[in-house]
Amino acid sequence: MALVSDYHLAAERLHFAWDNSLEPVLEIESGDCVTIDTWDAGGHSIQRTFTSADVAAARPPFRGHALTGPIFVKGAQPGDTLAVEIQEVAPNTWGYTTFSPGRGLLPDDFPSTYLRIWDLTDGVSGHGVPGARIPLAPFCGVMGVALAEPGEHSTVPPRRVGGNMDVRQVTAGSTLYLPIEVPGALFSVGDAHAAQGDGEVCITAIEMDSTTRLRFSVVRDMPIREPQLRTSVPPTIIAGSYHGCTAHAPDLMAATRNATRYTIDWLCRFAHVTAEDAYILASVAAELRISQVVDAPNWTVTSFFPLAVLTGG
Repeated sequence: MALVSDYHLAAERLHFAWDNSLEPVLEIESGDCVTIDTWDAGGHSIQRTFTSADVAAARPPFRGHALTGPIFVKGAQPGDTLAVEIQEVAPNTWGYTTFSPGRGLLPDDFPSTYLRIWDLTDGVSGHGVPGARIPLAPFCGVMGVALAEPGEHSTVPPRRVGGNMDVRQVTAGSTLYLPIEVPGALFSVGDAHAAQGDGEVCITAIEMDSTTRLRFSVVRDMPIREPQLRTSVPPTIIAGSYHGCTAHAPDLMAATRNATRYTIDWLCRFAHVTAEDAYILASVAAELRISQVVDAPNWTVTSFFPLAVLTGG
């Protein structure tokens, strides 16, 4: 049996684009574990003391997610699959959720910059919107390997080799499978979230730094065309009752927007929060589901919101 090594990779050399010419910051064997420090997606462009006005005035253009890596996995070859076992994603003591003009699912509904800072110090819940307590379910929104195509590629869109997928179910105990396109795989990670709703509708979740522990294995008898995953728990993370808002349209995105709008309206009335805070809560806790795509001409999308996060205080 091969000896398994355990490494620590600090966030000392970050990169902000996918590029298969980047020199690896670490070389490991299949089966090794790595504890990785990650920065928030914006690369520390937002500070804990910031207000919405500070973000509007000072935030630079987004140049890409701040990623730690790449990690070279010895023996990994194109056509193989990289299995990434998520052993732990430890949150920082604080995080943030923000949106700005022209971005997110509802850019026309929310034309002004807005920011909420979250206190994560108890390691159990996020506290940032009055009357709400968000159970933490930390994961890394960006995990991926290098593309075969040369040159720099934006980290913003998710890709066939992973990247900015924001699958909130890839928490500790889950395994992510990535198709390898270059020798060594060249794995990178970042964009940790303390909690996120399905859809991440306002463009951000609870963004944070993390200390993430992963185990890497090369799989040669499982060819895949795009990422797959295995979870240890059901995909609904928050237990208890939910309130659902449905929307119907011949376009799935139109139905998704309306289901989110109805959830925001319901939160404003039921939880007595502002529309901006309702949008934030939908982004960090709501669960978007495609309910049906067979009853033409309209498809159904439902936005489910967990009542457990509403404390009423």
